[in-house]
Amino acid sequence: MQPTVLAIPEQPEGGIAGWAAQLVDTMGGPGAGLAIALENLFPPLPSEVILPLTGFAAGQGVLSLASALFWTTLGSVVGALALYWIGALLGRERMYKIWEKLPLVKTADLERTEAWFAKHGTKAVFFGRMVPIFRSLISVPAGVERMSVPVFTALTTAGSLLWNSVLVLAGYWLGDQWEKVEDYVGIFSKVVLVLVLIGLVVFLFARVTRGRGQRRRGQRR
Repeated sequence: MQPTVLAIPEQPEGGIAGWAAQLVDTMGGPGAGLAIALENLFPPLPSEVILPLTGFAAGQGVLSLASALFWTTLGSVVGALALYWIGALLGRERMYKIWEKLPLVKTADLERTEAWFAKHGTKAVFFGRMVPIFRSLISVPAGVERMSVPVFTALTTAGSLLWNSVLVLAGYWLGDQWEKVEDYVGIFSKVVLVLVLIGLVVFLFARVTRGRGQRRRGQRR
């Protein structure tokens, strides 16, 4: 029996979609899981391409839908745990030493961030799995703060399963129009990035303005 070859409509062979399709064609579910694990470690790899494509592959009979959901969720958890342990190995002391060398930031900012994470960390890990880029970054402070590994794994599994299911099922139902998912999620990703950049600009502007005000008051004395 000849293996099913996954055809990707209107996608260049050398693109992300071609790379992900080759992994799924060659390895099946584990290939999809590997692609998503790498997407967690390298956020520029878009899950909004890999996950719908995996759903499309399931619709084409390359792998089962259950296998697609299992392996992509496992890949998300493996990638997140790798970043968690990077944060754990980094530790609070190294984090503070690095933070102290950064311009325009203060130790108090990091302390407030830690206090916020201590209060809202579980929600951040769960809902963060559904926010592009943030879903990778949130694993690092979870490791730095040494969140319980079973709790982190459970929250990551639940959040990833929900996010992956939406995109995999969308690709499964849309069939050869799976790329439409990328368009809609891409808009959402851009909105998130713009909001993050705006927040960063506001923070830096406030910090620079406050620093200048403090220097002027010091000169008057």
